[in-house]
Amino acid sequence: MTGQADRTSDTSGPGGGPAGSGGPGGTGRVARWRAALDKGRAVASRYALLPLRVFLGVTFVYAGLDKLTDPGFFADSGSGSIGETMRGVRDSSAIPALVDLALNNPTGFGYAIAFGEIAVGIGTLLGFFARLAALGGALISLSLWLTVSWQVNPYYLGNDLAYLMSWLPLVLAGASVLSVDRFLAERRRIR
Repeated sequence: MTGQADRTSDTSGPGGGPAGSGGPGGTGRVARWRAALDKGRAVASRYALLPLRVFLGVTFVYAGLDKLTDPGFFADSGSGSIGETMRGVRDSSAIPALVDLALNNPTGFGYAIAFGEIAVGIGTLLGFFARLAALGGALISLSLWLTVSWQVNPYYLGNDLAYLMSWLPLVLAGASVLSVDRFLAERRRIR
């Protein structure tokens, strides 16, 4: 009989009610644990895209700055130049006309990509016009995938396609937390 009483006391709360029952004398531990778990899931869900946003924002700012600080990148020809890169991928790209457009002014195209990456990165990090910034990032990634990394075989070794897919959740969801967009939306609601 003692063993039976011990098992009963292990599963009952103060006052003899089942643990977590929330009933008379019950502690409601299970209910509180579930509520805390649900709250944790809600917080995790709200912040789920933040690591992606930080990664893409930092990566694009870095990529743009890397181009701006490389004097050889903006040259029309030479190793590592934008012109040489475009000529090298012209015949293997999905849209050769897009490469031809870049080859009309390789230096201008290089600066457009570099400043575009920086603008997209800063907008993404700050959450300022976040959907527009993400769309810009997706378009940059798409254009680079269709030109520079199109010939990579198998396709999944090319990073531009992965970046394109990474931008899509931010295009759809925007920056709902820790963002200028959120701050401005809350400010409009208060008025």
